[in-house]
Amino acid sequence: MKLIKIPSGQGGLGHGNGAAKAPDMIMEQTKELFLNEDKLQPIFEVEQAHIIPNNFSETNESIMKKATEAFSSSSRAIFLGGDHSITFPIVKAAAKKYPGIGLLVFDAHPDCENDFAPPSQEDIINGLINQGIIAPERILLVGLRNWDRNEIAFIKEKKIPHVTMKQIMQNGISEVINGITESMREWPHAYVSIDIDVLDPAFAPGTGYREPGGLSTRELLTFIQRIKLLKNVRAFDIVEVNPEKDVDNLTTKVAAKILWELYS
Repeated sequence: MKLIKIPSGQGGLGHGNGAAKAPDMIMEQTKELFLNEDKLQPIFEVEQAHIIPNNFSETNESIMKKATEAFSSSSRAIFLGGDHSITFPIVKAAAKKYPGIGLLVFDAHPDCENDFAPPSQEDIINGLINQGIIAPERILLVGLRNWDRNEIAFIKEKKIPHVTMKQIMQNGISEVINGITESMREWPHAYVSIDIDVLDPAFAPGTGYREPGGLSTRELLTFIQRIKLLKNVRAFDIVEVNPEKDVDNLTTKVAAKILWELYS
């Protein structure tokens, strides 16, 4: 399986600069892991995207080029960021390779602001929709718990499917997972983005925006262990790990565990 490291924090708006260090730190933590919970030994073909310092637009082009190469040579890939802005060029490449692709995002925030071009970590969903890269009905946001009025209005206007943390707790993990997988089966292809801040900061403090009331590590693993079984999933990413804000390497260890469990 292809594993592409993307050490970029250029879209982090000052909150994610340390995210550039995350890929190497996460890979270092995998040295402490053995088999995953499916009793498989993850084996990755590791590559790295070229990052152009202080040039966000060119970096995005470079990421898109690397993602295009990965999609051409592998049936499933994992991208290791980096701040959440890296998802935009990767999904743009995925949409060209896989028409009709859907996007599942685990995130505390909807990322539907409309502030920057190319999109930053705060407005990737807005950018993907407004540039016609993915239709809003093929986007599913999971774990939301902090948003502003503009984002709520955008979600309502575009009718973006979403599941809040409140709904997850009210309906139960099993019911929510069943609903997610049912929706994803209707997509010809799927991309899954995991923003580490979907986790409660008790489990993942090393991120730009700590939002109380999130998923536990085990709950997130339960989601991804089911979702990775879907044959139409073409790629995953793990983003927004910031080692500079971490406590005792807890977040990089969690990200390494997530990476291990994505392997199939």
